[in-house]
Order: sequence, then structure tokens, then C-alpha cells
Amino acid sequence: MSSDRIHLASLGLGWWSDVLADAVKRTSCVEISSCYSRSEDKRKLFAEKYNCRTASSYEEILADPEIDGIINTTPNNVHLETTRLAAEAGKHIFLDKPIANTVAEGMEITRICRDANVKLSIGFQRRRETHFRWVKEQIDAGKFGYLVQAEANISRDRLGQFEEGHWRYTAEGMPGGVMLQIGPHYVDVLEMLMGPITEVSGMLSQLALPGDNPDVAGLVMRHKNDAVSTLNAGYASAGEHYVMNIYGKKASALYSLHTGMYFLKQGEKTPQHLQFEKNDTLAEQMEEFGECIKTGNEPEVGGEWASRSLAVIRAGVKSACERRMVTIDEILQTGE
Repeated sequence: MSSDRIHLASLGLGWWSDVLADAVKRTSCVEISSCYSRSEDKRKLFAEKYNCRTASSYEEILADPEIDGIINTTPNNVHLETTRLAAEAGKHIFLDKPIANTVAEGMEITRICRDANVKLSIGFQRRRETHFRWVKEQIDAGKFGYLVQAEANISRDRLGQFEEGHWRYTAEGMPGGVMLQIGPHYVDVLEMLMGPITEVSGMLSQLALPGDNPDVAGLVMRHKNDAVSTLNAGYASAGEHYVMNIYGKKASALYSLHTGMYFLKQGEKTPQHLQFEKNDTLAEQMEEFGECIKTGNEPEVGGEWASRSLAVIRAGVKSACERRMVTIDEILQTGE
């Protein structure tokens, strides 16, 4: 690997921009060199914290020959336009999930980056967790046998975290609510482990947060192999909680954020508690982005996969609204 560092600019400068900038500091090949937000105060604070330049406009960043790529954490509804401008300027793009608010926009983002010959990496860090990597290895080795079902939950308390009227609270800024914003993480993991999802039934509720957007959601999904999985997501729960249970005919893996990973083989009554060293998924993700820019390799998660994960979410939202099962093919065809 070359010692030359990849220079990135951070766009958006919300709280997640800080999280990713902190991750960049833990890498060996990338650094934050510039930043832009419409808020001058945010630009100044970010630049002071991460020792980078401020730009007076997005166009200034795109015209900067030192900048190799953009870390794009803007609201979902401007992902297409901000990515288009970056690609046209020859800048590689790290785009936080979801790739867009609609599948059509996600596919267009993918096409634009492909045609411009720039790398597009999507922020799906949960798949990188060591316990999920281990489960994937065991499945591929046949240790689970035929996969039959899975259940997942990703829940957080977001009450009071964002100001009233924030785009995450509105149907216009985040159509589909909580399932659109954090559901893609575990849709990604479920499809990585269980295989492609083919149809979805969904339910949505708004229980605790302000605005006009669902803060609790549930999906029941059928996979290509006819296995059935469920995914619940919430912004209204007390605290943070993640669950991912994978059931096979020969073995099952039972994961919870608070208790860790357990592994149960067919015929056994007591699951084995497995210990995994926690890895720095965000730094790994940013390191990979830099290496892809250097080498020309493709990132683990690009636009096509991210658009398909989005199609699963959009199918669930449509199912909840129309009270019927919705296939992924239907969403891929309509681009909803």
C-alpha cells in the first residue's frame, strides 16, 4: 500500500459526519482535508475539531484538485444531486445509507457513478461486525444446514435528539420513517446471511416522536429459499437494542447487543456462548473506501446492492399503506 494518503471532504456536517470523521482519524490511508455545510458555524466548529479547511461552497470543494472523495451525510432527498455533482467533478463518493429515498434515485446514483468511473461506497457497517462475519463463514461452510428463519430487531431512543421539524421526523425528508433510516442495516445483514428477499409484508406506527413519520415498524419477509424472517425497527424504545437470530436445520446463532452471541447445534439443549473481539467497523469501512480509490477495487457494498436493500424497505412501506404483500420485483420495476 502506498504511503500517500487519500484526501476527503466532509459534506453535511450533522452528528454522523463527526462519527465518520472520528473513524477516519483511526485509519492509516485517509484524512479529512476540507468540509462544507450551509451553516458557517458548523463549518467552523468541524474544521477546528478535525484540523481541516472550510469551503465557502460545495462547488469550491468539487473544484479542489487535492480532494479525492466526498463523505456525503446530507439528507436522503439530496443524495442524488450532491452525488451527481461529485461524480461529474471526478470525486469518489462515500454515501451514508439509505442510498436514496426511492429505488429509482438509488439506481440513478449507481449509474452516474459507474458512467463517471468513480467509486461509490455505501455505509453498511453492521455487516462488518466480527460475529456476523463468523456466522456468514459458518453458513457458507454448511454448518447451519438449510436456513429456515430469522428474526431481527434494531431499536433506539431518538426522542429529543433532533430539533422539532428535523428531516428525520418528516415524511417528506424520510418517507417510511424509522424503517427507511435504520432498517437498511439489518435488511443488509439478513440478505447477506439468509439470501435475497423476494416479498414483504409491513406494518408502521407513530407512537412517541413528533412530526408525521412512523417511529415503530415491522416487516415479515420471504427469502428466495422460502425461509421467513422478521425485522422490527424503532425510534421510540427505551435505550438501544439490537437482535439478530439466524435459525438453520443443523444450527442456530442467537445475537443480542447486551448478551452477545450464542450458538446452538441440533440436538443440544444449552447454547454455547461465543466470545468475539470487537472490531472497528467504521474505521474498516473508511479504510476500504480509501483503498478502493487507490487500487481501483470495488467496495464491499456498492450502489446496486444498496438499491436492492432499499427496495425491501420500500416494499414494506407500500405493504403497510396498501395492506397487501408486495414483491421486491414490483418495487424494482416501478422504482418507488
